Amino acid sequence: MAVETPTGSLGAVATDFTLPGTDGRVWSLADISGPRGTLVVFMCNHCPYVLAIIDRLNRDAAELKRLGIGVVGINANDAETYPDDSFDNMVTFAQRHELGFPYLHDESQQIARAYGAVCTPDFFGFDAEGVLRYRGRLDASERQPGPADARRELVEAMREIADTGKTPDGQIPSIGCSIKWRAE
Repeated sequence: MAVETPTGSLGAVATDFTLPGTDGRVWSLADISGPRGTLVVFMCNHCPYVLAIIDRLNRDAAELKRLGIGVVGINANDAETYPDDSFDNMVTFAQRHELGFPYLHDESQQIARAYGAVCTPDFFGFDAEGVLRYRGRLDASERQPGPADARRELVEAMREIADTGKTPDGQIPSIGCSIKWRAE
């Protein structure tokens, strides 16, 4: 089921985490944070919305890193119900797509809940002080990649945040598959 990201969480402070990465390392928010901002992306291996943008996300993450913005992907999907999202499959996914950013496993789903993540992909753009300034989409892509000349909304927003520390106007919610929560 496709869902859109809410915009009401702007101004929230980034929640710290310590999560295992597909590279064998354990990462914290401090390890990821860049001097000019941080982008946290909730994503997974099987979602058609993620698959439609993964190459663009990788491209944009490289550009954001050059601007001093740290980038991380986090998978919180229930791997028991959705085995395609298991940690082993995350490792394969990261290698196949040559991810240029850490890809972390939130097996407990506590971090996704703390951030208020609702779908994959779900983008959280923080300023240098860790305040949420962007909760929009990557670009006009949905289940299919957008046009080659699609406006790079995420990059533009994060550049503005890095330069001014302010929340950009006109954010369009991201759309994607709902996070696969474990039964409680």
